[in-house]
Amino acid sequence: MTVETRNITKLFGRQKALNDVSFQINKGELVGFLGPNGAGKSTMMKIITGYLPQDSGEVFINNQQISSDNLEIRKSIGYLPEQNPLYTDLYVKEFLEITAGFYKLKNKKQRVAEMVELTGLGDEQHKKIRALSKGYRQRVGLAQALIHDPSILILDEPTTGLDPNQLEEIRELIRQVGKEKTVILSSHIMQEVEAVCNRVIIIKKGEIVADGGIAEIKSGSIKRNQIIVSEFSSPVNRVQILSIAGAKNATRNGEIWEIESDNKQDIRPAIFQFAVSNGLTLLTLQEKQQNLENAFQELTQE
Repeated sequence: MTVETRNITKLFGRQKALNDVSFQINKGELVGFLGPNGAGKSTMMKIITGYLPQDSGEVFINNQQISSDNLEIRKSIGYLPEQNPLYTDLYVKEFLEITAGFYKLKNKKQRVAEMVELTGLGDEQHKKIRALSKGYRQRVGLAQALIHDPSILILDEPTTGLDPNQLEEIRELIRQVGKEKTVILSSHIMQEVEAVCNRVIIIKKGEIVADGGIAEIKSGSIKRNQIIVSEFSSPVNRVQILSIAGAKNATRNGEIWEIESDNKQDIRPAIFQFAVSNGLTLLTLQEKQQNLENAFQELTQE
């Protein structure tokens, strides 16, 4: 199923939590939804689920407009909120059976057993939720979000409180689920997003500042011009470097030059031609990369 938001705006008093936000996510995409605290991530997720009404704009699930009273289309969504509200006086298995009952599943006991197996709750299913660690409570939350086999899965900070081993297990679960479903994942853990997602949407102060593939975001090409790392067999000066067609700026660190293009064009051919024309051998010629965390900071810092 596809998720499409069109010009979503949401106000809380005078504060604009979301400002004219539009994007489309297709089936099979596993999208990381990132932003600083207070950027509007959780608000957007609640609007997509129909839990929170927007002030203007529209949300479509498979071309059907979603609203609080459109229960049929809302059944196609599984949602794990950031706070993961659970009935802590219930036993794990009991809670999942009640959740299955909400969706009027015919194969309720079988589906609960499948979710217990899928989320690794076998040893915990007969315990009260209040007795579980935070990590296992997250697993219960994931199980309830998946129990009705939704086409769209919305996860707000799903790995909060998990230890490293649990993290990898849940990441693998999300990757497997993402092959058949549309998944929107919010997280502050950049390594998690980089390991799991194939696309990233970054939001700042209620507005989208980047939307693209992981490699595209990391390269910085969405915000900044291309930067090429170059090293030549003989010394060259900055004036010579800036004579390269398309070179806007250049900085030097030892014998390594970082050359910035002036309009996001690929200037590697021009650098190669510069070396040939000056009888130089290129020892290094590669586009500068950064990790997702650095790209996130560059896009969201004041």
